[in-house]
Amino acid sequence: MSEAATMARRAADSPAMEKLARVGLVCRGVLYGLIGILAVQIALGDGGREADKNGAIATVADLPFGAVLLWVMAVGFAGLTLWQASEAIFGHGKVLDRVEAGSRVVVYAFVCTALLTLLLSGKSQSDDKRSHDLTAKLLDLPAGQLIVGAIGLGIVALGAYWVWYGFKKKFRKELRPMPPRAGKVMDRLGLAGYLARGLIAGLAGIFVVQAAITFDPDKAGGIDATLRAFADTPVGPWLLVVVALGLLLFAGYCFGEARWRRT
Repeated sequence: MSEAATMARRAADSPAMEKLARVGLVCRGVLYGLIGILAVQIALGDGGREADKNGAIATVADLPFGAVLLWVMAVGFAGLTLWQASEAIFGHGKVLDRVEAGSRVVVYAFVCTALLTLLLSGKSQSDDKRSHDLTAKLLDLPAGQLIVGAIGLGIVALGAYWVWYGFKKKFRKELRPMPPRAGKVMDRLGLAGYLARGLIAGLAGIFVVQAAITFDPDKAGGIDATLRAFADTPVGPWLLVVVALGLLLFAGYCFGEARWRRT
């Protein structure tokens, strides 16, 4: 390993990076908690703000000292991005573990970028608009329908994986040993949270597949459009309430993860 790589590995394993990553996990919990609250408000007919990452960020911005909180979140997600990048590059886990770390780098970097964009320019773009624009660009490519369809199926597969991950409690491998009572709480929070995330990802993937089949980028949607679709089922808004509560429970899991996560 080169000297630069060695220094990067040491920086990734430093106590400062560990603390920064734990701050980021708390910020992740805040984000999911706010999305869950916004989704509950939509289900109850009292939601005017989009239930996605940008809606959650805008909610924080409206709070007293909101800008300070957003800077803390930006630093926290930057820490998560660097931490997962080090796991993807230098990690000693299996190939799948390193691929998962790499996918988290993309997600965390996206959230960090959204935070910095709002802080520096005062502007933000909804997940739905971004999904429509990206899908339209992909559909214009040669074999664009096949590409978009493959992405949609991949998202459906990710949703199924999260459901399996939650049922099998695979998240326990990422947590340190903890007292029995804390372990039971984390099991329940993780199960509910990953089930909710799996359902959302699965439905979002179906929308992307529909966009590919119909050659209509407007069929694809972000988190907000997907959550609202749950309220349009025969069950009515109560299914959205259940999924939103799952997101709130996942926020609780994230807070516990900040305490018990292996780093």
